[in-house]
Amino acid sequence: LGDLIRIYGGRELLATTKYEDARECNLFIIIVPLLIDKDKNPDFRILEDAMKSIGRILKPQDLVVLETTVPPMTTERLARPWHEEASGLALESGEFYLAHSPERIMTGFSLSRLKEFPKVIGGVDRESGIKAFNIYKEFVPNLHLVSSARVAEFIKVIEGCYRDVNIALAKELLKIADEFDIDFYEAREYANHQYGDMHLASTGVGGHCIPLYPWFLIKEMEKREKYDYSRLLRTSRVLNDQMINYWVEKIILECMKIEKPLADLKICISGITFRSGVKEVYHSRNLALAEALMERGLNVHVFDDEFTEEEIHSMGLKFGRREDADLVFDSSRLEIIMNVKG
Repeated sequence: LGDLIRIYGGRELLATTKYEDARECNLFIIIVPLLIDKDKNPDFRILEDAMKSIGRILKPQDLVVLETTVPPMTTERLARPWHEEASGLALESGEFYLAHSPERIMTGFSLSRLKEFPKVIGGVDRESGIKAFNIYKEFVPNLHLVSSARVAEFIKVIEGCYRDVNIALAKELLKIADEFDIDFYEAREYANHQYGDMHLASTGVGGHCIPLYPWFLIKEMEKREKYDYSRLLRTSRVLNDQMINYWVEKIILECMKIEKPLADLKICISGITFRSGVKEVYHSRNLALAEALMERGLNVHVFDDEFTEEEIHSMGLKFGRREDADLVFDSSRLEIIMNVKG
């Protein structure tokens, strides 16, 4: 990435923390985090601050594109008035343009995903959509103009919901297969074909995306008292978050097979990031698994190639290598390995 910036960015690329430095720009792309609060409601404070800050330097005919994944209608009902209030410009009069194009990159694969993945864009009004599409098509090869910003928002959110629901299904089938003493992965291999694509099971769903997106729709349906409309989404969220309880039970049962007092056993959780190869633990169910075992009084150590021993200690965890443990849980392979201590 550094080489690409030097070759193609040159002196035209400026990194700054001051909005005022961007006053001469005509295109503003906003992609800041949208998190959820303790009650699972979207917390718009970061987004509102960014929008209003851009609004204060917005000029006539400027284009703003929101790339943050947001609940449907956010761009038209929140972003638009924030910009109009801060800028004094009116979108309806054509004084500025506003569109939504949800980001499609993936941690560790940003450039390839930007080039290869289909990307959608839609405006708050027709003129905004066309203007945004004509600019984005210059650097996004697989771009599609959709009818509105609301549709563009919904596309990204339901993609995450689809994956969350299907991951929850895979987890349930894994647990059922275990009850029948069936190898879930063997069954999955032959159950998948052109008409079915069963997801892989895991310890849960982590990161900044899939664990959040279903709540955007669930909470909106609750506000409208349409509770039945999002029942499957809520159930899937609960199932995915509770999957660590299944693994806690499995690990404890395997520990009890070792001829050593439970309190003296050394357990290693190998891999605590939310996804292999990514140095991030936001909503990591692997980290939650380690913490759940610790809460039960077990002697838990963790190991992860992405973190140094000091970094692991700074999280309030004990560092330990796989070869020094009595039992290892490999979070990427979902394998429990016993008696590995040399």
